[in-house]
Amino acid sequence: MFGSYKKENGEVMDHWYTLVPGFNTSTKEFYEAVEGELKERQVPGLDIFHVDFTEGGLLASKREYLRMNRERLIFDICAAPFGTGFFFSCRFAEIPAVIRLWQLLVVLVAALMTVALVFRYLGLILGAVVLLAGFVFLIYILRNAVAMGLKDLDATLIRSPVLGPIYENWFRRETYYRQDTRLMYRDTVNDVVKAKVEEVTGAKGIRLITFNEYSPILGELYKSTTVDLSQNPPTV
Repeated sequence: MFGSYKKENGEVMDHWYTLVPGFNTSTKEFYEAVEGELKERQVPGLDIFHVDFTEGGLLASKREYLRMNRERLIFDICAAPFGTGFFFSCRFAEIPAVIRLWQLLVVLVAALMTVALVFRYLGLILGAVVLLAGFVFLIYILRNAVAMGLKDLDATLIRSPVLGPIYENWFRRETYYRQDTRLMYRDTVNDVVKAKVEEVTGAKGIRLITFNEYSPILGELYKSTTVDLSQNPPTV
């Protein structure tokens, strides 16, 4: 999908995994189960696709991940054999909206071309009035796209490789609603994946006790915590 960050790696904010000794299952069927549950929940703005990441260098084998993407927030899910066991992992990351020089140059060139055309066909005075009115109107639209019911425009701008970072950093208004929907997206996907891990292992008589969770602190440092599923099991 255009602008869905199929290969980009973000800044990992949460990461959990569980290793199940003496267990094996179908990676494809597990991914399909997660996809099916999330589609039933109809999470707004969610894209789901499969991504192959290399295990090491350019010539190393590739491992398939299931990626969920909403705006710049991604989940990378992995289910794969490990020796005689099987592991499940889940990373929650954010791809920063970084404005690059080439994006600014493209916008600047487009703006100069627009100004030149307006002055050419409308003249100096009328052209200046039209440009000023158009600029004010454009800023208003960009600042209030969602509030005006233009959700498709908002989504298109976010996914634009040229305008996306500029729109998010300079114009897109942060609201309680956006904060809440990001939290609901994070919790929904995380709960579904954990529940499906329990479901697929439970079908073979295995009861998971813990997930090992990691939260990034000071960049690349991680603090390990443990979640006891017998006290707080995830539900679907």
